Amino acid sequence: MFDPVIAPSGTLLGLLQRGRGDGTLHALTAPRAEALAALNHCVLRDPRHDWQVENRSLYYARLYLDLSGELDEIERHLFDAEDILDDCESRTGLALAVLGHLASYGRRDALELLRRYAASGTNWAWALDELALRDDDAGLRALAVPVLARFPADPEGEAALVAQVRDAFEPRPWRLWADDSRESIATRVRAAQEQGSFDRWQRQLRPTGPRPGWSVRAVFEWAQQGLDRGAALHVPAARCLTAVAGSEDRPEILQAARDGGDGARCTALRYLADSNDPDALDLIEAAATGGTATVGEAAVDAFERMRSVAAVERARRWAERPDALGAAAGRMLACRGGTKDSELVLGALREAVRGEGPDAPTLWTLVDGAGRLGIVCAAPVLRHVYRETASSHLRGRAARALAATDPSFPAGFAVECLWDCEESTREVAARHAETGDARVVDQLRRLASDPAEEAEVQTAVRSRIGPDAPAV
Repeated sequence: MFDPVIAPSGTLLGLLQRGRGDGTLHALTAPRAEALAALNHCVLRDPRHDWQVENRSLYYARLYLDLSGELDEIERHLFDAEDILDDCESRTGLALAVLGHLASYGRRDALELLRRYAASGTNWAWALDELALRDDDAGLRALAVPVLARFPADPEGEAALVAQVRDAFEPRPWRLWADDSRESIATRVRAAQEQGSFDRWQRQLRPTGPRPGWSVRAVFEWAQQGLDRGAALHVPAARCLTAVAGSEDRPEILQAARDGGDGARCTALRYLADSNDPDALDLIEAAATGGTATVGEAAVDAFERMRSVAAVERARRWAERPDALGAAAGRMLACRGGTKDSELVLGALREAVRGEGPDAPTLWTLVDGAGRLGIVCAAPVLRHVYRETASSHLRGRAARALAATDPSFPAGFAVECLWDCEESTREVAARHAETGDARVVDQLRRLASDPAEEAEVQTAVRSRIGPDAPAV
C-alpha cells in the first residue's frame, strides 16, 4: 500500500484525514454534500500511515450518523471489480470497520452490507469478525455455507480451512458452525478445530533457536545466521547470552563488541548495555560512529534502553551531536533527564521539527519529554506538531504535553479533542476542557451515554459531570 496523500491541515479533508476533532466540527457546519464527499474520500482511501494502530473507524462512523450519510459509496467500493484483483486488507478494512460501528448503532443497511461482503468479498474474514461482534446467531449461521464453500474439499483446501479456524481473530462464528444442525458443516468445522489444536501442540514440541548448554560463540553464530537470511536476532540472542555467559566470558564478549561480525557485534552491544557494563558506553559510541549501518542502529537502540546514571550523564554530553547518537541522547533525556535538561530536550524537539517535519518518529519521545518536564517554552512547537502531524497517536501525545505546558489548552485544543479519533485524546480532553462552551457540555454528555465509547473516556467524563463532580 502506498503512503496516503494528506491534504493541508487547514482544509476539511485534511482535518478529517488526520482524525482531528475540528474535522467533525467543520463537517457539521459545511454543506452536507461537501462534508459527505470528504468523509467518503477518507473511508475509501485510508489516510492512516499505520492503519493497524491508528483509530479512525468510530470517528468516521459517528460522523456518518451525524450527517445521516448514505452508504452507496462504500457499497460501490466493496463490490468493485478491484476487490477481486487487490486482496490487501488495507483496501477495505477501514470501510468494513466503519460498517461494523454503524451496525452497532442500529444501522440495518450497514449490517446487510457486511453480510453480503462476508459471503462474497475478498476480505471476507474481516467482515466476519465485525459480524461476530454485532450479528445474531441466525445471521451468522446463514453465512456458514458461503464461507465454507471458499475452501475446496481437497488436502490444500482443508489445510487452508484449518489455518483460518486456528487463527481466527473472533472465534464465535466457527464455534456456532461447529454445533450447526447440518452435519456436513458441523463435521468439517470440528475437524478443522481439532487439527488446529494438534498443530499448535506440534509446534510446541519443535522449538527452534538456542538450547541449554550453548556456548557464547554458538549464540553469536546463531545471531549471524539470522542476519545472513535477513532476520535480526541480536535482541533474543542477547537474552540468551544472559543465560549462558559467565564472568569468564566477558573478554570474548568485549572483543565481539569491538570488531566482531555484525550479528555478534550487535548481540554483544545489546548484552553489555542491558547489563550496564562499565565499557558499554564507549563501545556504543565507537560502534555508532565507525560501524556498519546495521551495527550503528543496534548501538543506538542499545543505548536508549540503558537506565544508569552514567548513561544519562553521557547523554548530556552527546545531546548536541548532529547524528543518530545525538538524537538518541535527546530522547534519553526526554525520558530520564531532570529539569536541568529542559534546554537540551527543547533544542532536540525544535531541531527534529525543523529537520524532519511534524511526523518525525523521534518526536514521539521528545513530545512526551516536553510534557513530563513541563517545558512551557515548548508550547508553540507542540501546537505546531498538534496541528500538522498526520499521526493521530502523535497528536494525542502533543495534546497531553500541551495540557502540562500550555495554559490556553483547556479553552483551546482541549475542546476539539473531545471529538478526536483517538480515545486517549478524548480522555485528556474530558479531564481538561473548559465547560463554559455549551458544545463541551453536550459532547461530554454524549460520550457518557454512548455504548461504543471506551471505559477510560467515560470514567474521565464522569469525573466532570457525575454526582460528585463540580456542576457544569
